[in-house]
Amino acid sequence: MDFLAAELASKRKALEDHNGRPKKYMRRGEVEAMEREKELARKKQLLKTASPARSPAPSASPAPTADTGSPAPEAEPKAGGEMAHLSTPEVIRRLRQKGQPVTMFGETERERRLRLRALELMEERGGDRAGQNDFKRALEVLESAEGEAKAKQTGSAAAPAHCEAKGGKDEGRKREQDDEVQLEWIKDAKEKLYPAIYFALKKKLKEWEVAMAERPESIKRTAQGKLAAATQVQSAEYLKPLFKQLRTKTMDDDVLGKLAEIVYHMQHRQYQRANDAYLRLSIGNAAWPIGVTMVGIHERSAREKISTDQVAHVLNDEVSRKYIQSVKRLLTFAQTKYPPEDISQLMG
Repeated sequence: MDFLAAELASKRKALEDHNGRPKKYMRRGEVEAMEREKELARKKQLLKTASPARSPAPSASPAPTADTGSPAPEAEPKAGGEMAHLSTPEVIRRLRQKGQPVTMFGETERERRLRLRALELMEERGGDRAGQNDFKRALEVLESAEGEAKAKQTGSAAAPAHCEAKGGKDEGRKREQDDEVQLEWIKDAKEKLYPAIYFALKKKLKEWEVAMAERPESIKRTAQGKLAAATQVQSAEYLKPLFKQLRTKTMDDDVLGKLAEIVYHMQHRQYQRANDAYLRLSIGNAAWPIGVTMVGIHERSAREKISTDQVAHVLNDEVSRKYIQSVKRLLTFAQTKYPPEDISQLMG
């Protein structure tokens, strides 16, 4: 009997040692079970924390304060929490009504409600025009501006304005010479590039606006005339993020350098070279564009050598694409108003 008891004890000890030994691996089923347990624990914790906060809400909302008699501050964030009371079909209906996707990739129910709330706030700030086309919106802005200008225009006010513009022409020429961009500043004095590019582009944009306003009424009323004016208004809107980066001096160095080249050649009426700099900025100068470097089994070594000046910045985001395209429109207008002496400098 003693031998049998000793044998049982040894077997029991070996079994305990085997169970207590840490495993070097885990099965996928065990990992999924652990994740499910963690998720259940997290949901229980959220329910516990949410139930005490939800219970005093009805009694606390109508209760006035002791000093002023006004409602308690818990009743203020009603607008932000009204999305939580909407049902899922109602949220889906509103998103479809606005022409938005019902569910983004990896989007939770809370993120969907927040997206709907953000869209509604944008519509409240921008009016009913938030879902319209940018070009159609530019046409509406142009028509309203023309109506206001006609209402305020008088003969007595037009003459002094013309004289003032004529008198300040010499100052404008002097300032243009002072604000000319120098290519040496790209390496030596980048701080001077920001104001120089800013005022040069602003000046060209203002000249474009004046040129659109000085056209005869017969041209303005045509479809082509309205299209040209709306293009100018749209470009002015698209250039606002660029001007903001130039004011705050937060632009990337490679983009700043290419813009400096564009403005420099534009000021010297070398539009062909300015167009080359625009192409390097918009579509890059890489022999293998991003996304085509892995056409074979192995990755090409040239992919690692692609620097920032060879990346197509027009593909970064929609904002960059819009203001780079607007810079090209300014370049086209400058070539039309200030043609080069050498015909070979005309861009196609």
